[in-house]
Formats: sequence, structure tokens, C-alpha cells
Amino acid sequence: MASVLKEAYFHDEEAAFAALEKLMWPEGKPPHCPHCGVADKCNRLAVQTSKPSKRNPKGKPVYGLWKCYACRAQFTVRKGTIFEESRLELHLWFQAAFLMCSSKKGVSANQLHRTLGVTLKTAWFLAHRLREAMAEGVLNPFGSGGGAVEADETYIGRWRRKGEKERASAHKMKVLTLIDRDTKRAKSTVLQNITSVTVGEVVAANVAKEARLMTDQSSVYGPIGRTLASHESVNHAKEEYVRGDAYTNTAEGYFSVFKRGMKGTYQHCREKHLHRYLAEFDFRYNHRVANGFSDLARMDVAIKGAKGKRIYYNQPM
Repeated sequence: MASVLKEAYFHDEEAAFAALEKLMWPEGKPPHCPHCGVADKCNRLAVQTSKPSKRNPKGKPVYGLWKCYACRAQFTVRKGTIFEESRLELHLWFQAAFLMCSSKKGVSANQLHRTLGVTLKTAWFLAHRLREAMAEGVLNPFGSGGGAVEADETYIGRWRRKGEKERASAHKMKVLTLIDRDTKRAKSTVLQNITSVTVGEVVAANVAKEARLMTDQSSVYGPIGRTLASHESVNHAKEEYVRGDAYTNTAEGYFSVFKRGMKGTYQHCREKHLHRYLAEFDFRYNHRVANGFSDLARMDVAIKGAKGKRIYYNQPM
């Protein structure tokens, strides 16, 4: 890891802007002005020096500045990304992205706060913005071509307290995960309730009709299973875990990493933020070494996903 962190963009601000431009603008120039939309009217400006101000209290040089000669507006590659309007140096964003992408069970906001030398509030917010960059849509339905897709659910949170009348899972957050065995990809969703209707909606939206569904003995998969090419299940209650190629062990393996990260690293999570943590664990699972991604390659994919995903501190998460 030490040799990886010797990359200039982890320590030098000008190199960080050059690296981000290379990722966002592969051809070397901005495709169009983010203000007026005009193409081929943008030129790079020299590094700007400025006096201390409210926006730049230390008077640091301004790197990566471009000017559009159609609307006369200035911008940087940060515009329209999760990095826009951030006062945090770009090379620290790269460090944070690398830490989050290379840590199998995640890295806490407190750890980012200590490592990067930023406030805890800044560390918490930048971590959520990076999770937003990691969020991916499923471009192709799972199980295309008749492949096997595992579906399994798990619960996150506390069990029923003594004296509470609701069922044991009432206070737990519900998660459904789909695993495509052929592409080795995962897709996780937060559900309000685990029922045949809610599970069926998620499976129908993400799994191809020709797929072979693999589940445990839960009855919630029965209705949706009948709409697919086949549905096989194993009965964990009878200690049946594998029958031919029918099993949910891949999903169970995913949950083992996810739960260790949530309990050991993050420890506390409110339900309104859970979908972002799931996006983070899905991303690392989908871009792991077994799928041909190194730590740096995984970080590059995450940063590319930052485009068009600006979020604000006070907006609904």
C-alpha cells in the first residue's frame, strides 16, 4: 500500500486536478461548458494566486481553472460532481476514496477524521458523498441467458427488548440482496417489510425472466419464483445447505462481510442512510480482485461515478 500512496495525486494538488481531468475528460479537454453548454470554446487558465478570503482563508493557489469564452464563466473539473463547492483539497478526496475502496469492511468517519486531519463533520459528509459516487444502477438484468441468481434477506439493528410486544424482527432494518453467479455481482435493497409483494417487486425489476432463482425455504419467494424459468430452494431449518447447484452460500458470504463492516467498523446506522452503506458494500463486491480490479482501479471507477451526483449536507439523504 505504501508504494501505491506514492502516486503524486495523493499528495500534490495540481497532480490531483490533472488526474481527475484524465478520469472525467478522457480526451484531455472539457466536452462542453457546464454553464452554457457550448463546446470548443473553453481554454485552460494559468494557476491563479489569490489573497486570503472567506472562500479561500489561506490564500492557496487555485488549480485546474478553465474559462468559457462563450459565456465568460470560469469552472474546474469539480463542477457537477460530488467535489463541487468543497473546500477540502482534491488530493485529500483521492486519499479518502482510496481508503474507502481498499478497506474490505469500510473505514469509519472517525478514522477518516484522524487520518486526513479534517473535522469529524467533514469526514462524515465526504464519506457519504463517496458512497453516492459508488452507487450503481443494474444495466443488465441478473441471470440473463439462464444464469443462476441467489436471493436472500438479512436483518440489521437491535432485537426486541424485554417487554416489547412486537415480533422479534420489528425493530430490525430489512435488506434483500441478489447475487448473479455468472457476473459475480451483487445488488442490495432496503425494504420496509419482507413480504412476497416487496420481494417480488425487487426481483422482477432486477432479474431476467429466463433466470434460475436460488433461495432458502422462505415462502416469500414462491410467487415470484413461479414467474421465472425455475426456482430451487434449500431448507436451512433441516440443515440442508447445498443440493446440486441450489444454494445461497454466495449471498451468505456477502452478508458476513457486510455485517462485520456494519457492526465492527460503522457500529451505528440510521435506516435513512442504510442504502448508501449498501451501495458501498455492493460496489466493493462488484469490483473486487476476483472480478479483475486492483485497489487503484476500484478507486478510479468510484471517482468516475462522481459525475452528476452532487449532494448537499442538508438535503434529504
